[in-house]
Amino acid sequence: MFIVFNKEKIYTYLVSIITVVLLFVVATTFTKNQTVQVSAQQEKLLPIYKVNTEENKVALTLNCAWNNTDIDQILEILKKHNIKLTFFIVGDWAKKYPESVKKIHEAGHEIGTHSNTHPHVNNLTYEQNIEEIKEGSQKIKDITNQDIILYRTPYGEYNNTCIQAANDLKYYTIQWSLDTLDYTGITGEEMWKRLDKKIGNGDIILMHNGTKNTANSLEYLIENIENKGLKIVKVSDLIYKENYKIDINGTQTK
Repeated sequence: MFIVFNKEKIYTYLVSIITVVLLFVVATTFTKNQTVQVSAQQEKLLPIYKVNTEENKVALTLNCAWNNTDIDQILEILKKHNIKLTFFIVGDWAKKYPESVKKIHEAGHEIGTHSNTHPHVNNLTYEQNIEEIKEGSQKIKDITNQDIILYRTPYGEYNNTCIQAANDLKYYTIQWSLDTLDYTGITGEEMWKRLDKKIGNGDIILMHNGTKNTANSLEYLIENIENKGLKIVKVSDLIYKENYKIDINGTQTK
């Protein structure tokens, strides 16, 4: 039996072979792209939003970036209730109000950096993020003589670049799981309504000094949190320092 090849058959065979090869290349490329996309998702770096813990404790945190008019009142309330908080302080704020930083430190509260100038960190390079963290921390250390291990990004913004910068400097980047929205000027009762049904073990709560009602509402919020059977602690007494993971929701787990 003889197979006769003519130009038409040869052309048909070549077209078929080329088509198969192209389909193979397309399929392989698609698979690789899918793998890259999955890998990219897996490699997304996250801050700590909350902690997975069975202990009945939460962290109450205050960002300091505006004025210092209510710091003395806040410290008096915390002293009255024997509570230690974590204050995230902007470097420029520390430079402007060194006596307030000193009072916070001497009262035994924890201080983390909230950057140096409160920029939009997503717009910064890796080197600029490094500079913001280091300079903000140095201004605090110049006053307290203590090293800083906690960092909170301005505006709650972050990307892999700024988280990697903090990681490389050995900082724990701290977000929050509950926001009082105190900066909007709402009352303490309205703040508590935001927390009441949601608050639980391991939550990190966001507040700010220098707002209309934060200082006036702080005692009310503390009492309601404690009535839930929750102990208010510093962030460093809530988070895990070693051998931990951060899941896709930003929850730190062992």
